[in-house]
Amino acid sequence: MQSLCPQCGTKIAIDDAKVPDRPFQVKCPKCQTAVKFPGKTAPEAASPDAQAAGPASTEEMKVQMMAQLRREMSLGDGGASGARALVSLSDKALAGAATLTLTRQGYQVDTLDEGPEGARLMEQGLYELVVTSRAGGGPGKPETLYQRLSRLNPDARRRLFVVLVGDEFKTGDGTQAFACLADLVVHSKDVPSADGVLRNTVAEKGRVYQAFLDARRRHESAGA
Repeated sequence: MQSLCPQCGTKIAIDDAKVPDRPFQVKCPKCQTAVKFPGKTAPEAASPDAQAAGPASTEEMKVQMMAQLRREMSLGDGGASGARALVSLSDKALAGAATLTLTRQGYQVDTLDEGPEGARLMEQGLYELVVTSRAGGGPGKPETLYQRLSRLNPDARRRLFVVLVGDEFKTGDGTQAFACLADLVVHSKDVPSADGVLRNTVAEKGRVYQAFLDARRRHESAGA
């Protein structure tokens, strides 16, 4: 379930599994305005055929619905590119600053806390850009979004632009980004003003990835 903050326009997404039946409200991570949600509607009774289909059929339906949602969102009024971005940072002030920076770049932005929901949507290919950090994780702790990123298959990882935020980074340092398996690293204090370095780095990766696609097509044509 999603809603827009009436004060600053930030898009807020709530895991459907956590939505209560009654109306509720959450605070916007950017400006702390109370954002109202209607709660769940009464579920429709499942038909006998649907009940007999079993869990596999239900999971397949979810995947198809997510693919359709992605196609519809990519055609939405989300700026020049219409690309979708995920901001997953535990620091709410940083999350708000990153959201504002990406919005200025023309991205449709979802903000989700570190957790399985953001990772699941990322792995399904809903996002073109992800902003997160290396914080958290470790023995006995839930797997972080950054750890899930490291397990993506090579083709999925190449299609995703990853921005890591943290006090340990020097903004735009290519060596640090390479060592951390990211496309761009940004120091925490530079997030509000990272427009230029973000725009240039995204454009450069686009050129490199296009060259890779062209080379792969030539290779496949030669082997045909």
